[in-house]
Amino acid sequence: MAGPRYRIELADIAAHRYRVTLTLDNPAAEQQFNLPVWIPGSYLVREFAKHLSGLTARQGSRELAVEQLDKAGWRVRCTGRAALVLSYDVYAFDASVRTAWLDSQRAFFNPSSLCLRAQGREAEPHRIELARVPKGWHVATAMAERDGGFEAADYDELVDHPFEIGPHWQGEFTAAGVPHRVVVAGAWPSFDGERLLADVQRICEAQIAFWGGAPFERYSFLLWAVDDGHGGLEHRASTALICSRRELPTAIEAAAPSDNYARLLGLFSHEYFHAWNVKRLRPAEFASLDYQRENYTELLWFFEGFTSYYDELFLRRAGLVDAPRYLKLLQASVNGVLAAPGRRVQPLAQASFEAWTKYYRPDENSPNATSNYYAQGALVALCLDLSLRARKSSLDALMQRLWTRSEGGPVSERDILAAVAALGGDDLAAQLHGWVHLTDELPLRELLAAYGVAWRDEGRQSVAQRLGLRVRESALTGVQVSHVLAGGTAEAGGVNARDEILGCNGWRLRRLDDAPGLLKVGEAQLRLLVSRDQRLVELGVALPPARPAAVGLALADGAQAARRRWLGA
Repeated sequence: MAGPRYRIELADIAAHRYRVTLTLDNPAAEQQFNLPVWIPGSYLVREFAKHLSGLTARQGSRELAVEQLDKAGWRVRCTGRAALVLSYDVYAFDASVRTAWLDSQRAFFNPSSLCLRAQGREAEPHRIELARVPKGWHVATAMAERDGGFEAADYDELVDHPFEIGPHWQGEFTAAGVPHRVVVAGAWPSFDGERLLADVQRICEAQIAFWGGAPFERYSFLLWAVDDGHGGLEHRASTALICSRRELPTAIEAAAPSDNYARLLGLFSHEYFHAWNVKRLRPAEFASLDYQRENYTELLWFFEGFTSYYDELFLRRAGLVDAPRYLKLLQASVNGVLAAPGRRVQPLAQASFEAWTKYYRPDENSPNATSNYYAQGALVALCLDLSLRARKSSLDALMQRLWTRSEGGPVSERDILAAVAALGGDDLAAQLHGWVHLTDELPLRELLAAYGVAWRDEGRQSVAQRLGLRVRESALTGVQVSHVLAGGTAEAGGVNARDEILGCNGWRLRRLDDAPGLLKVGEAQLRLLVSRDQRLVELGVALPPARPAAVGLALADGAQAARRRWLGA
C-alpha cells in the first residue's frame, strides 16, 4: 500500500492558484485531514488554511461529503477500501519564505502550505508529483527525486523541504565532500554567481569542520531576490532565503564584501548553522511537533540567539571579513539591543516563550515591553564564550559537547546548564541562568576589555534619540512618530505614537533635528504642535543635553593573545 500522494499543479498562474490532488489508499472509515497552522522555525500561527478552497472528495466515481471540523481540519466518511481522492485549490501570493507563491516569474511553496496531513498515516512515505510546470522552468528542492516525483520518508520530512520552481540561476559546489546547490531567482543581470558560490562554500566548509561532519547528504540554498526584503527559514537539508537585489554581489564587488553583501552572507551563515542547531540539536519540547497549535519553549535565546552569534563569527572564521570589520558587525548588535528599553522588562526565556504573541506581532510599544531573543541572545552567547575562554574552554566546546551528548537530538535548559557547569563551573552556569531569566545588564564591556576590545562612545544623539522617539521623516510627510520609548522626555511630555509633529516653537518643522535651532539661547523646552486624529495638540517637551549616540568597538593594544584565540587576530 502506497502512502499519501500529492499531485501539485501550477494550475492558474495568472490567478496565483495551485491545484492539489491528494490520493490516499485504504482510507479509514472516518478519515480526518489537517493543514498545519504554523511552519517550524517561524513561531506564529499563520493560518495557512485561509488560502485553501474548493475541497472535494470522492471514492471511485462516488462524490463524498467533506465535513469541516475546525479552522484547519476536515473529515470524510468513507465506504470500503477504494482510494480516497481529495482535490482543492490553494491561493499563493505571499512574498515570504514561509508559505507559497505563484506568478509568471516563479513558483515556490512549502508543503506545509499545500499538503493536507492525513491523520493516522503520518509515518508512511509521502510523494509529490508536479504538473503543468512551464517549459524552461526548473525544479529545485532537497527532497529525494525518484521516478519522476519527489519522495519523503514521512510527513515531517515532507513539510521540511521547500520547492523553488522557475527559470532561476543555479550553481553548485562541494564542501567537505557534500554536494551543495545555490539557486537564485530574480537577480539583476550584473549578479556575480561565481563570487557567491565561492564565498558560501567557505562558510559551509568552516561550519562542517566546526561540527565534525554534515548531517545531510546534500544541501540546497533557495534564494529569491526582490526589491526589498531580507530573511530566511531553515530546513533539514535546505533553506529558503529572501534578500534585496542590492545585497547580491556584482561584477564590480570589491574584494571585501560591501555592507549589503556581508548582510547576505550572514543570512546564509545563520540558516546553514540551523541545520545543526535547531533542526537536529533542538528544544526538548520540539522532540515531536504539533502542527495544529503553538509549540512552546523558553530556549529560543539559545537556538536563535546563539545561532545569531555564530552567523557573523563564521564570516570571520571563513576569512570573509577581518577582525575590525567583525567588530563593526558586533557593535551594530550591541547598539540595537541597548536602544530598546524592553530588555530591562522581559527576560529572554520569557521572550522565547511569548514569541507566538509578541515577537512576530510587534507594535508601537514593542521596544518598551519586549527583548529580542535573536540579538540579545547573541550577546548572551558572546558573554558566555568569553567567560568560558577565560576558564580554558569556549562556546565551541559547549556546542560540540551538547551535540555529542544528545546525539544531535533534543536538549533541555538543564542539559545546557549542566554542560556549562562541566566546562566553566557552577558559578558560570548560575550566571547564564540569570542572564536569560532576569533583566540585569550583561557584562559586555568588562568581558570585551579582557580580550583587547575597546568600548568607546561614538557620535552624538539625534534629537529623536534625545527625546526618546523613533520617527519617520520626509520632505513630503514631515515628522511621523512611530515609537515613544519608555523613560524619555517625549513620553513624559505626552507625545504619542502615530502623532505627526507639525511645528516647534512657532515654526513649521519638517526635520526633527532642526528643533534645537528654533530655541533661544539657554532655552530647553520644545513647544511642539502635533496633529493627532485630525486634532491639533500643543505639547511641552524638555530637550535633554545630547549624549553619545552609540557604542563603538575597536581593537585595543592589550590582550592580543586572548583576542587571537577568539577572533584569530
